[in-house]
Amino acid sequence: MTSAFVPRVTATVDLSAIRHNLARVREYAPQSRVMAAIKADAYGHGAVPVGRALQEAGVDALAVACLEEALILRDAALTAPITLLEGVLSPAEAEQASDLRLQLVVHDYWQLQLLQSLPAASPLSLWFKLDSGMNRLGFPLAAAPELLAALQARPSWTLAGWMTHLACADEADNPMTRRQVSAFEQTLHGMPGVRSIANSAGLIAWPQARADWVRPGLMLYGASPLPGRTGVDLGLRPAMRVESRLIAVHELEAGATIGYGATFRCPERMRVGVVAVGYADGVHRILPSGAPVLIHDRRAPIVGRISMDMITVDLRRLPQAAVGDSVTLWGPGLPAEEVAGLAGTLAYELFCGLTNRVHFVHQP
Repeated sequence: MTSAFVPRVTATVDLSAIRHNLARVREYAPQSRVMAAIKADAYGHGAVPVGRALQEAGVDALAVACLEEALILRDAALTAPITLLEGVLSPAEAEQASDLRLQLVVHDYWQLQLLQSLPAASPLSLWFKLDSGMNRLGFPLAAAPELLAALQARPSWTLAGWMTHLACADEADNPMTRRQVSAFEQTLHGMPGVRSIANSAGLIAWPQARADWVRPGLMLYGASPLPGRTGVDLGLRPAMRVESRLIAVHELEAGATIGYGATFRCPERMRVGVVAVGYADGVHRILPSGAPVLIHDRRAPIVGRISMDMITVDLRRLPQAAVGDSVTLWGPGLPAEEVAGLAGTLAYELFCGLTNRVHFVHQP
């Protein structure tokens, strides 16, 4: 039987925007190689199509969190170098990672011991992660000579490089980033191997953090990692547009209340639209009345509480709005950063929070 399925909510991902944003990364850091972060299903954008687009655009490497994410890319025949940012969790994972030609981040002594338990001939390409002040993952800075010696003791191991992660790169006036970069560089002075420091915020705001490799994530998807600025401000193109549709339009009298808890009371007779999207699709329930959506390229405020499958919007300024009209939750013209701010969160969480009820379309 042919399906009569009509998507309630669609996330359209513009892969040309991804390629444009990669080009912007190269403009910011022209001397650096680029390791594109496509963990968490490419920040909710679709790891395989995004990975293909980046590979075709000449990205130097891809980065994921774990082996499971890398397997998806290799199964889809992506051949670009892939780095596991959290490394491996078992000898079996390490052996499979070696077979798949993955680069491993090693961030703790237990991981090093795990790798040393493998047959001496097992070929491994390793990034050593040093903790320069974030205090999350990484060896102490003073361990660098010991790590290099451990690698050199294994002829089958190669040094992919050294990396660290910045805690406050999105704060342009925070001296911690300068301290981290300085400590990392001083520790590795005179030692072999390339360096990688900067994430998206670091490579935009801190030129001294660009080093040999940069590791952009959020900016590849067209959103800004810096507070108070949008991706468009930085020359980026939003890659995702999330849309639903009006499924009802009502005329309500002054004093009528809307939605659960009757939290919105109509100040006058007004048109109200019902949109087929809710928190079960990934729209944050905490979004307040007044948060905007786009209808006919004009902003319409949400009124009342977000419910599981629906939101309601004020159509007083859109007399032409009708059932079936498209409603944009975020995308070009309505930055995800703005919507996220109104929900008290970040664009990362909006992108990663879309559920499996959302239908994805990838445009070349």
